[in-house]
Parts: sequence; C-alpha cells; structure tokens
Amino acid sequence: MLLENLKTPSLVLDANRMRRNAERIMARAKSLNVVLRPHVKTHKCVEIARLQTAGNAGGIMVSTLAEADHFLKNGFTDLTYGVPIETGKFVEAIRLAKACERFSILTDHAETAESLNEAARNENIKLDVFVKIDCGYHRCGVEPHAPEAVAIPRLISDSSNLNFAGILTHAGHSYHARSPEELLAIARSERDSMSELAQRLKDKNLDVPTVSIGSTPTMSQIDHTDGITEFRCGNYIFYDAFQATLGSCSFEDCALTVLTAIVHRDFSRGKIVIDAGAIALSKDRGAIEIDENSGYGRVLDVAGNDLSLRVNRLSQEHGEIEVSDEAILQRLKVGSRLRILANHSCLTAAQHAHYHVLEGDQIVDYWEIRRGW
Repeated sequence: MLLENLKTPSLVLDANRMRRNAERIMARAKSLNVVLRPHVKTHKCVEIARLQTAGNAGGIMVSTLAEADHFLKNGFTDLTYGVPIETGKFVEAIRLAKACERFSILTDHAETAESLNEAARNENIKLDVFVKIDCGYHRCGVEPHAPEAVAIPRLISDSSNLNFAGILTHAGHSYHARSPEELLAIARSERDSMSELAQRLKDKNLDVPTVSIGSTPTMSQIDHTDGITEFRCGNYIFYDAFQATLGSCSFEDCALTVLTAIVHRDFSRGKIVIDAGAIALSKDRGAIEIDENSGYGRVLDVAGNDLSLRVNRLSQEHGEIEVSDEAILQRLKVGSRLRILANHSCLTAAQHAHYHVLEGDQIVDYWEIRRGW
C-alpha cells in the first residue's frame, strides 16, 4: 500500500531509519563496554524489541506490568520493571517473577522492601530488587550520599527472600540541557555519582551486581562509562523533534511520524487544520527551553521534507498550523496529506494501536502496540 493511501491519522514508522538507530546504539554500547538494556516503553512493540536485543544480553526494561506480561508471552524472560514497586502490585510482580528467568523490580523505600520480603517469603520466591538512586532528576530515588543509599541495599541484601540486584538511576534532567556541554556535564555526573556509590557499597562488603544508568541524551554525549555495567535508553530507536533539537541526533534520524490530512484551509486567518490532534500527537511541548517556537510538532510533506511549519495549537481531534506564506497556503489543499514529526515519540506512539511500517514509499507491515497498565 502507498503511504498516502492510509487512513488518517496513522502512525508511520520508517523502518530503515529505525534499523540504523538500533545498530548505532548497539555499536556505541559495545564501544563503551556496557550491556544495553532498551527501555521498550518508547514503542511497546515486540518486533522492535527483537531488533533492539539482537546480539546483546536480551534484557529489556518495561514501564508497566501489562508490558511485562506482553513481552514475557512473546519470549522475553529478562525484564526490569522501571517504576518503584508499591504494595498493590506485589501479587502481579511475584506472578511475573515466577514465570521469568529474571524479573527485577526497584524501590527507594525501606518499608516497601520489608513488606516485599514478607510477600516473597509467603510465596516461597526470591525477588531481584534494585535500589533507585536520584542522580539529579529529583523525581524518585535516594540521594547517593544519603544514609539510605547504603542502608536500603544492606536491608535488601540481608533479607531472606530478596536479592540485591544493584543500583539504578535515570538522568531525566538531561532533557533540560541547553547545550552539548551542559548535557555532557549531566552525563558525567550521572556516571560518577553511581560509580562512586557502587564503590562505597563494595567497601562496606555489599556486592553490587549491576550499576545501571541511562537516557537517550546522555548516551549521545557520555565520554566513558568506567564503573558502569548497564546502560538503559529507549527513545533512540525512533528519536523525535525534542531529541534532534537537543542534539542527541539529527532530524534525518527521526523515524516516527503521524500521517494526517488537511481538513480545512482558511486564507483570511492564514492557517490550515489537520485531523491529527492531541490524541494522535500528544501535547508534549518539546524542547521549548531551546526552541520556544517548537509548537506540537514539525510539519513535513508526505515524502518527509520539512516545510518549516509547526503545529501551533491542538484540540482533541484537530491540529492548527499557521501558514504566513500565501504561496505555500495555496499548495496545501483540503485533502492533501502531511506528516507530523512529533515532539515526543514515546507519548505519540502510546496514543496509537499499531505502527504502519514504511519501506521507501510503501507500507509493508503492521505492528501491534501494547497499551495499558
């Protein structure tokens, strides 16, 4: 099927760009001497995860237990659940752990670890547990120099039914870097705070099997990973307008777009309206700290050429694009197809049920996206 014949809005995946992105990051992980654990929340798709894990350890990170169950049923048996565990998810997590070769969870809370140990003991199972460390993002995690950064690993290590899997962090604040130099500084700080904590734990006779860091922006800049054993990132498989603006990639690396149709043209107001709104694109504003005019995505023609336009406003089913050049507005007729390079590919993908896989100008396959919690 030709791309322009798809129903709109549709999620379009450029397979060649995706494969290049996967190969590049696999090679970078190898050169940095770290295990790559892709975060599959970006795509929630078995076919893509298989591509990402070719030639490495095969482990993945998931963001929901529904994802964990879906990937387990499709042959993935080394899973890390990337949200701090809470008591309401113990039963499901234990069920998954019994079915996996390795199912790791994480916590930053001593009382949760104690309750988890009791639940695991009642089910006669040992659970692998990471301690989540805050390396500067300040979303979740224990500060690396806080007493809890040693006390919680000790508690887990001494528990009857928990295995201390190691320490894990995410430099989410890397998305707010304003320059490559600032991004490199964040990457170095993430690495150094974790390697120093790992050494401190070892000095206190605690084994630290895995020291896990990662984000797509820091992977693009980090100069070495001494003291680190695992790197986790996810967005790299597609990239997006945010990453390209940040400098993690070029716009030519971005593999995911939304095909949309023009449904209205207004010469008096200098705008067109498309049938891709917030529930097709998401409302992520992107890298507004670098580009205050980022809008809700870049506008491309159906062949993927940048038209130097942005999606300026969104409602649920509609996107509005300001067009000041009347000659361009004349060409953008009702019924014409456009492609939107969204600001955040992870959120955009999560709005859709499947990918339309593009090779050249032909749609050659159709891949499911596993949504839900």
